[in-house]
Amino acid sequence: MAHERLSPRQKMIGMMYLVLTAMLALNVSKEAVEAFKKVDKGLTKTIANYVIKNSMIYDAFEKAAAQNPTKAGPAKDKAIQVKQRADELFNYIQDIKIEIINTAEGPKNLAVKGKEIEIEEVKRIDDNNIPSQILIGANFNGKAFALKTLLASYRDDLREMLGGKAPSIEESLRSIFNTDDEKERWETLNFQALPLVAVITLLSKMQVDVRNAETDVITFLYEQIDARSFKFNKIIPIVKPTSTYVMVGNEYQAEVFLSAADTTMAPDIRIGAFTTSTNADGTKKYEMVGNNYQTLTPDENGRGNYKVRATSIGPQTWGGLISIKAPSGEVLTIPFKEEYGVGANSVVVSATAMNVLYLGIENPIDISVPGVGADKIRAVMTNGTIGKGQVKNYKGEIFPGSWVATPTVENTTAQIVVSAEINGKMQQAGLMNFRVRKVPDPLTTFATISGEGEQTKTVLTSQQACFATLKDFDFDLRFTVTEFTLSYDDKGFNVSETSNSNRITPAQKAMLDRLTKGKKLFVEKVKAVGPDKKERLLNPVIIRVN
Repeated sequence: MAHERLSPRQKMIGMMYLVLTAMLALNVSKEAVEAFKKVDKGLTKTIANYVIKNSMIYDAFEKAAAQNPTKAGPAKDKAIQVKQRADELFNYIQDIKIEIINTAEGPKNLAVKGKEIEIEEVKRIDDNNIPSQILIGANFNGKAFALKTLLASYRDDLREMLGGKAPSIEESLRSIFNTDDEKERWETLNFQALPLVAVITLLSKMQVDVRNAETDVITFLYEQIDARSFKFNKIIPIVKPTSTYVMVGNEYQAEVFLSAADTTMAPDIRIGAFTTSTNADGTKKYEMVGNNYQTLTPDENGRGNYKVRATSIGPQTWGGLISIKAPSGEVLTIPFKEEYGVGANSVVVSATAMNVLYLGIENPIDISVPGVGADKIRAVMTNGTIGKGQVKNYKGEIFPGSWVATPTVENTTAQIVVSAEINGKMQQAGLMNFRVRKVPDPLTTFATISGEGEQTKTVLTSQQACFATLKDFDFDLRFTVTEFTLSYDDKGFNVSETSNSNRITPAQKAMLDRLTKGKKLFVEKVKAVGPDKKERLLNPVIIRVN
């Protein structure tokens, strides 16, 4: 049996996508709940496959020890210790899952049947209080702290059993069961305030890790015995996906291999539709349908690597046939089927101050990709530019967005395309379209009046300038009046004076001094320039002298 497998980093990234997606949407939509359920079912199926596979290896230990107790006995004893430690940790995690569900659903629920869990029967699937209550605790005394200790102990015990003879497996154990505290505690990072469905799925993923580590270690121990020939009474095809949940545009990837593969005899692996019939002796016969199927080329360990790009959202099914020649010369053909789910991209791109981008100014944008650090995210923009930066609102407070977008053409669309470094490779994570609008015109303000109103002559004659005010707008934008005219009607004649700045001219000051009660002062032909450097004609102001 070979040691090659999915890298721990890829495993953790795949699952953390799911967990972080839940953290970004704690209301847990119906679609997200169904996706989590499918993932948990897939993990449960994977666990069952590992149990079958490990059972076969333990049977092989028993037979080898019976044939040669001196050579196989010590390895068998170590394997039994591995099984005991794995079962202990697996059952502890299962008990936590059952406790969470029983607490949320009540003791007489349909979801827990003995030691088994039916995720479809859980009703309070989006509860995010009970998991934290049990795992974290009000005084940080929840079961996650004991779980962390057990995981670390399991990791160290398995590495000790390897005796330094399998560095690749030891490194894998160190990565998979890394419980180090980084920017925050391991316990809160993994379990704080997550919805129930996410916690159950993450705990199931940990159980898969426990069984996977068990498989790696007992396989290595068995390979240390001279009697390396497995005597299986049944050949089982194993489908090992990178993840049972992928995002649109990314690849679904899985290894397909036989659990009793002979490295000197490569299997024939075909992906596609097949038919099933019954031979005269009652055995099943399997054949591919037509020639429209894909043949995988096995590697030196007899494993085929299947890849297909996810193009549609929802559950996907695939399968095929694996054939291998038995020692008797008979060709054994075994069918297999597998499912995986495809979800929409979970990249978050949002304007932090509004639902549009405004022309000619810096708009704060919040960009995040679940499971990916900010330093590994890149963004480009059509109809403008985007980069890292900070923007203040009209109160002088810094917006939370870490990106700044500056569009260039109004009444069009600006598209922001986000890429992220995932598994060491830059991939498109998603995109978002925004409408581009012009910053609204400010209001002319003179003697505290905007629009139409009344003011005393004393206040009017004390004015020094005319202003352009942008009211109730998120950004701290300044507009400067470049020209305005003051006028009023005097016995049927229009009297007016113009200023080529925002300041009151001496002629305008003299005109204001001649105003009498009941007259109407017109502030008109007002022009102003804002951040976009374009001149705007603003609304007039009408003031009655009282």
